[in-house]
Formats: sequence, C-alpha cells, structure tokens
Amino acid sequence: MRSLDDVIKAYDVRGVVPDQFDANLAHDIGAAFVRVIGAAARDGGSGAVVIGHDMRPSGPDLVAAFADGVTEQGCDVVRIGLCSTDGMYFASGSTGLPGAMFTASHNPAQYNGIKLCRAGASPVGQDTGLAAIKQMVIDGVPAFDGPAGYVRDEDMLVPYAQYLRHLVGIEQIRPLKVVIDAGNGMAGYTAPAVLNDLPLEIIPLFFELDGNFPNHEANPIDPENLRDTQRAVIEHGADLGLAFDGDADRCFVVDERGEIVDPSTLTALIASLELAKAPGAPVIHNLITSRAVPEVILENGGVPVRTRVGHSFIKATMAETGAVFGGEHSGHFYFRDFWRADSGMLAALHVLSYLGHQPAGAKLSTLLQPFDRYTLSGEINTTVADAATSIAKVRAVYEGQDGISIDTLDGMTVAAADWWFNLRPSNTEPLLRLNVEANDQSQMAKIRDDVLALITGDTA
Repeated sequence: MRSLDDVIKAYDVRGVVPDQFDANLAHDIGAAFVRVIGAAARDGGSGAVVIGHDMRPSGPDLVAAFADGVTEQGCDVVRIGLCSTDGMYFASGSTGLPGAMFTASHNPAQYNGIKLCRAGASPVGQDTGLAAIKQMVIDGVPAFDGPAGYVRDEDMLVPYAQYLRHLVGIEQIRPLKVVIDAGNGMAGYTAPAVLNDLPLEIIPLFFELDGNFPNHEANPIDPENLRDTQRAVIEHGADLGLAFDGDADRCFVVDERGEIVDPSTLTALIASLELAKAPGAPVIHNLITSRAVPEVILENGGVPVRTRVGHSFIKATMAETGAVFGGEHSGHFYFRDFWRADSGMLAALHVLSYLGHQPAGAKLSTLLQPFDRYTLSGEINTTVADAATSIAKVRAVYEGQDGISIDTLDGMTVAAADWWFNLRPSNTEPLLRLNVEANDQSQMAKIRDDVLALITGDTA
C-alpha cells in the first residue's frame, strides 16, 4: 500500500514528476475517477471525460496514461490538448462532461498535477470525491470487463474565446496599450485568441510556452514576479499591465503608474460591474479580502457573503446562494455565468472593458480609488513549531479587550472598529499566515508588528 497523502491533497493532485507523480499513478487516478464519479455511460454518466494540459513537458505523457485509465473503464475521452485551467472549465461546462486539467499552476517546473471536476465544472475535492479516489487507488482499482472507451481530439480554444467575449461587453472599447506577462504559461496561448481584433496594442512578455519558466516564476501573488510587468508598463507608457499564473486561472493587474492593484480592489470593482447586471444578487468574498469589498457590495445593492479561503468553499457557497460573483485575495475570481468557476482571463476582460469604456485619458489608478479604501499587509508567513499554540498565545492577548471581536471561521480573525487581522495555519507546511488591514499604513504596521512579535516571542 502506497502513501498518497503528499500527492492527493485537499483540492487537487500535485507532486514532483516522476518521484511523487508518474504515469502509473496518473493511469490509476484516471480509472478511479471514472468509477468514483460514475462517468461511464453504464453508470448513467456522460460516457466521456474531457482532458486538457498546460505547457509542462511532463503533461502529454501523464495525459496519455490518465486517458488509458479512463478508457479501460469503458469511458470515452475527449482530449482538448493545450489549454488554460479555465479553458478546461469551459470545456466541461459547455459539453456537460467531467474534466481533468493537468497542471501544477504556479509550482516549479519539476511539478505536475491534476485539477478534477464533475460535469458542469463542479469541483472535485476531498469531500466530493478526491478522498474516495485516493482510497480506491490505494486499494487497487477494479478492472472493467467490457469494451474499452474511445479517444477523440477536439480544439476548444476558439469557442472558449468567443464565450468569454460574449460575457463581457468589450467590442466597442477605446484603444488601449496593454502589457501582458504570461510568465511562459498558458496565457501566452489563450490571450492572442481572446483579445484578437480588439483595439489593443499589446506588449507581450514571455508568451513562449515553456514549462521550465526561464524568466520568472509564474506566480503573480509574489510581488517579485510582477517586476517585469511594472517596468514594461512604465517603459511603454501603457494604460495597464496584466500578469497571469502558469495555468492562467489567476490574473493580477498593474495600473498605469506601475503600481500593483490589490486583488481586493479588483474584487470590489468586478462585484460592482456584475451587480449592475444582477441587482440584489449575493456576492462572495473570502475573509482575507478588504473591508472595502462588502462595503462596495452593499453600496451597489448586493448581498455580501463571507466565506473561508479556498475555491471549494467559494464555489459551494456560490451554488448555495446563487451568487453572481466571488473574489479572493489570491487573485482568483469566480463567475456564476462561467459555471461558478474561476477565470483569470474573464477578470482581465472586465478590467479592460471597464477602462476601455471610459473617456480618452482616463487613468485606471484614478478610476479604482473608490474601491481602494484601506491598507493591507499582504500575506506574511512565519514558520512555527505548533500553529495552534501560537494562535492561542495571540488570542490570549486580544480576547476580552473592549471593542474587539474574535471569530474562528477560518483560523482566527481578530477585529476592531478600524483594523482587523487573520491568522491561519497552512494546510501543508509548518507556517502561520498573517493578514492585517487598517485605516492607514502606520496603524497597519503597528498591528502587524505586534502580532508577529507575539508569534515569534520577540516582544522586547
């Protein structure tokens, strides 16, 4: 019996190839996937699984092995080839097929993985099939005594691009100059298809597909990986910059000054745009987003709904509430009209449309000021021996103070009238993640430093 705890995680499959994740494991996961979700026609399922992959060199061989596992269970395969993760979600949603996307997102080149979904892009996580798939792989997937499924290839890039543009009124925008940093990831493949024929002067950075990431990590949540975008925006006098992660399901924005736009600001902006189309609808935000987000939602007639961090919680809550949109501090943006899935490219289109419909000369930084109200620390990670003990130490200091509330929806959130902070343990590493927000920089810095001193014991 092999241990898969380090590979089959809470939301997906991910590991170093081939040491942790190889073709044999991909084959077995494919076979178990069919059985656990009942994808085969004999089980009343759709009878097929759609499979895509990003630009990582290990992708094609892993896809082939996974497809063998699927077809050996009597289920067909639709291979869509190179795609972004939201491209796979589009394929799953538009065809009504369960799907598998081979990607390790922003992880280094030696990694690969699988994001799985049911028909309609509904996520498969630990509680919705992933734990059962892991157990079946450990126990041994039963053989299927019947005819094997078939494999066919289908190119979904053009319909994906058409659908995204259909969702956003972008056809009549004014000319814009845009820096796009694909990070050698899948945005280098999808952006030309989606943005073709629009009045955009695109300055491309690292559009060449290269899963070895020769220029910088394809992880825009790290400010260091946005330096190239910032420099290019200033150098070319661009109206904005867009930076995507490896599988292009996340997008970060840089304004015309070369300043990074906080994802909370984008969440508030896009929420206002979506509420204009769906008045009174719920909008999801996780507990790390700025207080500006629920404020803007209320000001635009929506209903703010606060959730835990993580796409499975966002998507489940969207389904329960009928929310029109959801946003996270990490640059993930979820859309009801996109099967409640996240799409970095769809978020980018909303920003381009918003700016492009403003009068000539309008600056993104000025337009975003109403959505940018507080000072955020960003996520700060601290190595700890025992996360629970560290959180308890911080709680003991703040609990019972006048005007302070504490909740444990996700880790611990401590809030006062003009500041808040959240401490969450990492699911995979001995880390505590701290996020702080306050009315101004000095207040945020004081709360941040006080909490970090309590965590590290450096209170001198």
